[in-house]
Amino acid sequence: MKSTREIFKNNPSLLQEPQVIELLEYCGELETEIIEYKFEKSNSKELAMIDMLQEVIKGCSDLEKEQMEHDRFGYEAPQYQEAILNLKRYILNRCRDEKIWL
Repeated sequence: MKSTREIFKNNPSLLQEPQVIELLEYCGELETEIIEYKFEKSNSKELAMIDMLQEVIKGCSDLEKEQMEHDRFGYEAPQYQEAILNLKRYILNRCRDEKIWL
């Protein structure tokens, strides 16, 4: 991304105009807000929960696929009890890591 001053490098005299000074100050404020927003978003527990839920849904889909293959081809049946215990362990570990208390 170009800096705001870089935009005026071909005509630096414009940097003395009151409207341009005001615009540059406004851009600086917006850049600060964007940086703060990105920081808040990257440290958001909501994102951790979304990621965890996506993993859970993926695991459930995998189990459904295993069940369909078992029904269709006679493969070994899915280990539901083991999958549920692994899922519980994953959720609890992830919540502990992200400091999400249930």
